[in-house]
Amino acid sequence: MMMMMSSSYSSTILFITMIFGVMGSLLLLLILMKYFLPNTKPQNLPAGTMGWLPFFGETLAFLKPHNSNSLGSFLQDRCLRYGKVFKSHLFGSGAIVSCDVELNMFILQNEEKLFEAHYPKSMHGILGKYSLLVVSGDVHKKLRNIIVRFINSSKSQPKFLACVDNLVISMLKSWNDRTQVSFFKEAKRMTLSVMVKSVLNIEPDDPLTVQILEEFETYMKGFARERLSSIVKGIIKERVLGKTTRNEVGEEELFLDMIIEKEENLSEEEKLSIVLDILLGGYETTATLMSLLLYFISNQPHVFQQLKEEHQAIRENKKDGEPLSWEDYKKMDFTSHVTCEAMRCGNVVKFVHRKALQDVKYKDIMIPSGWKVWKIKADEPPLAYPYVEFRRGLILEIEPAENRYINITN
Repeated sequence: MMMMMSSSYSSTILFITMIFGVMGSLLLLLILMKYFLPNTKPQNLPAGTMGWLPFFGETLAFLKPHNSNSLGSFLQDRCLRYGKVFKSHLFGSGAIVSCDVELNMFILQNEEKLFEAHYPKSMHGILGKYSLLVVSGDVHKKLRNIIVRFINSSKSQPKFLACVDNLVISMLKSWNDRTQVSFFKEAKRMTLSVMVKSVLNIEPDDPLTVQILEEFETYMKGFARERLSSIVKGIIKERVLGKTTRNEVGEEELFLDMIIEKEENLSEEEKLSIVLDILLGGYETTATLMSLLLYFISNQPHVFQQLKEEHQAIRENKKDGEPLSWEDYKKMDFTSHVTCEAMRCGNVVKFVHRKALQDVKYKDIMIPSGWKVWKIKADEPPLAYPYVEFRRGLILEIEPAENRYINITN
């Protein structure tokens, strides 16, 4: 018995000794690297801190959850301490974090010249290697142009506007017998149904639409891309084999038919990524903006009243039962201003992630080659004039200034 206890005690001592030995070796290695290797520390970096955790740096603080209508403690604390541009260490790399409107504009203007899109590798697996968020250069331009054409052509089509109108009315009617509603969840269901109908030509009450919605709820947690991809690939294959294109059924051009028939230079994976990107945009960002609008307007009854007056004035010029047209929506100036203010005050897309392709000097700041640049959608000046300022409950008449708003979702 004594021999067994002695053996166990010796093993424990040996294990502890090995742990301390490894830690001591690592510490010695760090000291040698610090004092004997050439000092290649970049010069003229903005103020900031790299954090104290090896590899992680300040990543955990950066990822700390916060309300959508605030910058969060990470940005607020560091902007107060270091200014609107500061250095940090995020996701294993040196980073320049910018909440400065002018620097953010400079970054956008030099896309593919001095900076390129660069998200953590884990995002590639979740979104796909051809997602608009992770590709760059000519591939990004090609895919983006196709999506922009779809948006520009869809928004003015009577069928698209009628689809949105019908789904909103259906959503509101479904609330009649409910005492509590999760608006964000309902908005995501509604906007995804619109996109599924517009992109895939599948009706909102089709079981396949319900399946896609369920998969997207899992997808947003970082899983299920393969299952979603399989569903969309199956739809594309059926559309090709069935040959039920718009030319045969006499309908206006459908988006899925367009990329199948006309975009011959697209690979199957690129077509798949385009569809998933559009569905994702309808599911997440549009629903987020709708929720922010509801939140802000609910606290500003005078804004709500002015919105009603604008909409009623447009409706009075329409015949009974006549649907709204795209020209009617373009007349909703105050509605547009309210939407812009919600984008300014809220965080629909919090940041974009770029990498410096070379050493970049901006004013007195140096951004080293290879460093990541986190362009944050901060508290920018007003977007449109006259505008609603949600935070003080005012409707202000101010002359606009140039370059005051940067739509980072571009």
